[in-house]
Amino acid sequence: MKLKNIRLKLSETLGTFLLFTCMAFFQPIVAQTTQNFSNINVDQLSDAQIKQFIQQVEAQGLSESQLEQVAAARGMSAAEVSKLRARVNKIKQAGSASTNTTTNKENTSEAGDGKGTRELNFKDDAAPVDATGSTSRVFGAELFRNSGITFEPNLRIATPQNYQLGPDDELIIDIYGYSEANYRLRISPEGNINIPYVGIISVGGQSIEQASQRIRSRLTSIYPNMRSGNTKVNISLGNIRSIKVVLLGEVTKPGTYTLPSLATVFNALYSSGGPSENGSFRDIQIIRNNRTIARLDVYEFLLRGFQRNNIRLQDQDVIMIPPYKKRVEFSGEVKRPAIFEATANETLADIISFAGGFTSEAYTARIKVIQNTPKERRITDVFSEAFSTYLPQNGDKYFAEPILDRFENRVSITGAVFRPGQYQLEQGLTLTQLIRKAEGVTEDAFLPRGYLTRLRADNTPELIAFDLAEILNGTGPDITLQREDQITISSIFDLREEYRVTIEGEVRSPGTIDYAENMSLEDLIVLAGGFREGASQKRIEISRRVKDSEAGAANSRIAQVYQVDVDQNLVLQGPKFILQPFDIVLVRNAAGYEVQRQVRVEGEVLYPGTYTITRKDERISDLLKRVGGLTDLAYLSGASLIRSDASEKGSGKQRINTDVEDQKKLARLQRLQETLKDSTDIQRQQTFLRNDYVGIDLERILDKPKSKLDLILEEGDVLRIPKQLQTVKVSGEVLYPTTSIYNGGKSFRQYISDAGGFSDNSLKKRSYVIYANGSVRSTKKFFLFNNYPMVKPGAEIFVPKKAEQKKLTASEIVGLTSGIASLGAIILGVLNLIK
Repeated sequence: MKLKNIRLKLSETLGTFLLFTCMAFFQPIVAQTTQNFSNINVDQLSDAQIKQFIQQVEAQGLSESQLEQVAAARGMSAAEVSKLRARVNKIKQAGSASTNTTTNKENTSEAGDGKGTRELNFKDDAAPVDATGSTSRVFGAELFRNSGITFEPNLRIATPQNYQLGPDDELIIDIYGYSEANYRLRISPEGNINIPYVGIISVGGQSIEQASQRIRSRLTSIYPNMRSGNTKVNISLGNIRSIKVVLLGEVTKPGTYTLPSLATVFNALYSSGGPSENGSFRDIQIIRNNRTIARLDVYEFLLRGFQRNNIRLQDQDVIMIPPYKKRVEFSGEVKRPAIFEATANETLADIISFAGGFTSEAYTARIKVIQNTPKERRITDVFSEAFSTYLPQNGDKYFAEPILDRFENRVSITGAVFRPGQYQLEQGLTLTQLIRKAEGVTEDAFLPRGYLTRLRADNTPELIAFDLAEILNGTGPDITLQREDQITISSIFDLREEYRVTIEGEVRSPGTIDYAENMSLEDLIVLAGGFREGASQKRIEISRRVKDSEAGAANSRIAQVYQVDVDQNLVLQGPKFILQPFDIVLVRNAAGYEVQRQVRVEGEVLYPGTYTITRKDERISDLLKRVGGLTDLAYLSGASLIRSDASEKGSGKQRINTDVEDQKKLARLQRLQETLKDSTDIQRQQTFLRNDYVGIDLERILDKPKSKLDLILEEGDVLRIPKQLQTVKVSGEVLYPTTSIYNGGKSFRQYISDAGGFSDNSLKKRSYVIYANGSVRSTKKFFLFNNYPMVKPGAEIFVPKKAEQKKLTASEIVGLTSGIASLGAIILGVLNLIK
């Protein structure tokens, strides 16, 4: 956070800065000592030293930018100045976060004379707040809280010739030529300087120009070559003194401020936060020696950029801000709505100028004024002729209204004209003339009828129909238009359903196409990209809507179907068939045309890979002959057939796949993954999510080819034959899920025992076995005994979990007990009646 708004006394400026720089070497020095800071390394300074420096800065009244200027003037490099700024900002931010200080905090110290001197430590970008807590709208109040405007005096400018010297100012006397000498002399409290070999010279109260002449005159006696010009002297101002200025009256932060001697009135106002909510911005008084020497009007700077009477301050000057005398508020359609302060002779025109003038939407003929009377409020209208003579009163509230949202001379035309839109209503404008302004009607205009929407006297709309053809031909009466008339001319396309035709089947781009008059069947096929390779040019079917169907008859025709033959070159072999809107054309497959269908064989076969189905009735046994037979390691019992959805859809089966089913399949595949670790590719689990395992018995298929077990192949089938499997996996609700070596002599219960036995949550009667070929066998019940399925190599035994039973709550137990007790009482009562 930058150190802004630090406005304190600048006396002993050089001494304070030297004190900080020498703290790096732990050497205290006297304030008047001069040093070269080109060798200072900021990185070697500790945080404690920089904190001590900050305290000294706040006590001596230097802002951050002023410190940088002095450091640069003393030889500190730009890089070190940047490091110094960064270190100070970092420490200030850390201190602000830890103490949680408010933005407009004031600290009173005992620096200087210790009476009323203020150290400012507040954010200058905070907007003034009124009694209700809302941001102030007083024009000019944001000037002294705007972080973009600092009003800091520039310490590196040339010495002003009218600058009056005083105690603690530093003069730099540089003698060069035949004689060379350099002196940095501070003016004593008595206003004197002591030049070696020259003596004491009084310069206090003199301008820099007057002091220079006196010093040159005295130096001539010691350096006679100055008369001939061989020796020259340059006199400039070094470090400047600080002055005390008192700000009284309606000030945001009243008190005594220590400022640089180059400070102006704006510097002091900025340090104190400017006028308060009740302070005047138009009559700020500068008092010197009990006499008002200037009056500052902030509006001249805000509105014109003039800094008249922004004079340079002197020690013990008093800035008095009186309460405002006349304030008015301007809101509404002005460019700068705010609360403005007016002087005695300013008029309403001046207030409008303060507000930046009217906006483009303002009603400038009249302004509403709300005034305060001794008893109540009243409203007054001020017309534009009186703006320059009307004198505002204190508390007036002006409001500039917007212009009416309506047109005095507008008509509009929409629809089938070349230039639809809004037009000027001229005296005697007719419908024909308006159409002529719109460049006429388009070719598709619906001429039998147009509509005119007109507002009645009570602003209710009225619809007037007219014959557009008669008006354009001159055979019908023309219509004289009125304000806000709206003419609508429809297009013939707007009054009917959009005409389209549809083509489906064996064309390259099937879909819906816009209809055109005299469109033929061949035209539509060409627009659809032509025939596909397997399209039949015979018996192309066109279905057409029926418009004269018998609504009450049960056997009434609902569509009319035509069959048309075309040749491959799209030349009709008969009369030209013209399509009508909404026709549906269907191009069928050629008879006997077949697309290749392929299957894949994986696993323990001699030639695995992809094969094309050669016959419609080709079976699994035929495919095994084509792959060269099985290897010695083939495990026939584990062979499986994967059939994809595409084949089922092709066979016309309806299939429902849900996310739940997909998750079940994925879980099954994951359970089989470790079991089927062979040459079969199992990594494409996501591909198999929408595939189904068909449990096949390959041994019986090879024994009895062409039997019902020997399935006919379909597009996308995958035949997988794993190698000999030697393990059995046990998972689910067992104590230790594991994979065991297959032993033909072991039963289902023995494999469960190898896994530690059933767990307490196991559902034994629902246990099942997943075989390597994808088939599943579940446990069956025989009387009170479980008949577990047989286990084969590569199988997985899965024990499901019992469903969690909900425990009875205390209220449910009480209710159940009460019900049983009531039932027992009823039974006892009945038994007693029987006896």
